[in-house]
Amino acid sequence: MMRTVFVNPERCIGCLQCEVACAVEHSASHELAEAFHEVPLPRKRVHVEAGAVPDTSYPNKCRHCDPAPCQRVCPTGAIHRDTSGDLVLIDARRCIGCAMCAVVCPFDVLTFHPLAGTMTPESLVAVKCDGCEQRVGRGEVPACVESCKVDALIYGEINELVAAGRLRESGAVLAAAGLTPAAADGDPLAGWRSFGAARLSVNGAAQDTWVRHRRENGARAGQDQNAAATQAPSGSRREEGTS
Repeated sequence: MMRTVFVNPERCIGCLQCEVACAVEHSASHELAEAFHEVPLPRKRVHVEAGAVPDTSYPNKCRHCDPAPCQRVCPTGAIHRDTSGDLVLIDARRCIGCAMCAVVCPFDVLTFHPLAGTMTPESLVAVKCDGCEQRVGRGEVPACVESCKVDALIYGEINELVAAGRLRESGAVLAAAGLTPAAADGDPLAGWRSFGAARLSVNGAAQDTWVRHRRENGARAGQDQNAAATQAPSGSRREEGTS
């Protein structure tokens, strides 16, 4: 069962609490006040970015792709999967900062910073979400999820989260359209089903109207052809008389 951090971008309010919590979690002290004085500074793995609509935002993070393009192009094997196969991780000691992983990442989530424990203090290595594997190993949720107060980031089994999200958002959309009340219980898809039945009825009526018009137009065209055929001889006789 794969558990992951699921993003609800429509809920994000751009408070940046997830970024701060992520940086503190990956600091040496794990304390907010002390983390700002560490050398090198702790780096965030989640990035709140501008949304597609003005005044909106969303938390962008590694999706731990399978297969992972970054892992495939890493020349030193610094990028690898953990034993569970759910997380794509980076061994900072093997990263040479070539940035090939960033070139192929479809979500633009890799950044490069100096980290403690690398070859030299000036070495820039790839940094991205590690799934807070140590916190999860202790039975806790990832730091970004714990800090998010609006459920823009939630943690759980991916299929269950997707199914719950579909039901929730379908109910909200239908309620906004006035098709069904937004109730916490009951079937949130009842309005959607009634909408589908109404659409079928409308489509059926439109099809019947289209067929009727085609028949009427066909009959009218046939009448016009017959009228033209009956008028043609009389017209010919008039032309013969005048000649």
